[in-house]
Amino acid sequence: MRVLVVEDENEMADAIAHCLRRRAIAVDVVYDGAEAMDRLGYVDYDVVVLDRDLPELHGDEVCRRLVAMGGASRILMLTAMGGVAERVDGLGLGADDYLPKPFAVTELVARIRTLARRTAPARPIVLERAGVRLDPAGRTVARDGRRVTLTRKEFALLGVLLRAGGEVVRTRDLLAEAWDEYYESGTGALRVAMATLRRKLGDPPVIETVPRRGYRL
Repeated sequence: MRVLVVEDENEMADAIAHCLRRRAIAVDVVYDGAEAMDRLGYVDYDVVVLDRDLPELHGDEVCRRLVAMGGASRILMLTAMGGVAERVDGLGLGADDYLPKPFAVTELVARIRTLARRTAPARPIVLERAGVRLDPAGRTVARDGRRVTLTRKEFALLGVLLRAGGEVVRTRDLLAEAWDEYYESGTGALRVAMATLRRKLGDPPVIETVPRRGYRL
């Protein structure tokens, strides 16, 4: 899952991003509406967390333009005004959900996950292939019945590979799903994480590198 947070209060934006990254969600952050539209022009996000009162370009206008673009991104609108009229206005613009400030982070995460499920095709509750079993709800992984302990990043990578059902996943798609904009493509971070994931899953190897294309399980 990849999320764009659009919030002009830097501390709040960074706090939201930090909480989502701790839950293995890739997050990009922008601080005004104009930058948000620029980013939305070339990146497909599952969910956009959109503050309503933004500088440069108001959140209402960002919402209108995003809906007009016809993409699959779901919009969760945030506002300091929590009245019924404000919520109705926000939903009338095309937002999929509306959350007044202040809010509990756990509720925000739950709403983001719910919206992301609407964006993505239905997925099995438990993912299994080649003796590897991943339970997203329980955040557990096993190989041939043996429990495997993974980091959040490794867990996200394995989930992407399992959901591909044996098809090759391009390197850029793995980065988009499991990393955010701050990954350093030149450092080989993906190769290192994949090598560690292979080692933890054990023999015989189940993750194949497909030269010049990507990886598959």
